[in-house]
Amino acid sequence: MYQYIDKVRELLNIVETTEKDNINAAIKLIVNANVEKNSIYSFGASHAGILSEEMYYRAGGMITINAIFGREVMLDRKPITFTSKMERLEGYGTALASTVHFQKNDILILHSVSGRNPVIIDLALAAKKQGVKIIGLTNVKYSKSIASRHSSGKHLFEVADVVIDNHGDIGDAACQLKGAPQKVGPTSTVIGASILNTIIVEASQQLADRGKGDAPVFYSANLDGGDEKNKKLFNEYRDMIHYEF
Repeated sequence: MYQYIDKVRELLNIVETTEKDNINAAIKLIVNANVEKNSIYSFGASHAGILSEEMYYRAGGMITINAIFGREVMLDRKPITFTSKMERLEGYGTALASTVHFQKNDILILHSVSGRNPVIIDLALAAKKQGVKIIGLTNVKYSKSIASRHSSGKHLFEVADVVIDNHGDIGDAACQLKGAPQKVGPTSTVIGASILNTIIVEASQQLADRGKGDAPVFYSANLDGGDEKNKKLFNEYRDMIHYEF
């Protein structure tokens, strides 16, 4: 009935079928990080960063996810057009990485639909030098259709350890307008959020299956007793949490 909903449903079915092995590989990395107390980080520039906010400090989310926010590539930056200049500025991602205390075997989830801009490649390369494992959420077909803007010539799918393809249309917008040349309705946010929440849910279940107390999942602070339960989780996973204080 609705073109956009039909498209999202189609893409979710494709992702579930074709990305199963990659999603399972990401789940394994997240589970192991929680068990071994390695840190988990997430980053995306501009609208790609919405997924870092989706995973970060929210009821029902994993308590051990640490979002990396680059002030100059966030959507509340004015003028908003400045964010495009900054995500294309080589060296900014390297500088951003220097503010994060990456350790060997930490996990960094990077989201970039095109995977071409220097901020995402710089951050990936800098983290990898520290022994960090990269989960890249991107659009491989889109990336292969365009040149990298990074001096290495690399795209995100070429530097990540685990690559998950969102299978969206080139350009992200998915619905062709009748009587106009444009496509409308980007799918990367809804598909990406579905992928990442799938990873978090399955990883949390595997951690719960170990039977060693609560999974590292936020209780709602608006439930009676929620603050107390969350405080207990903070104490248990303190070494992995870098945003409490």
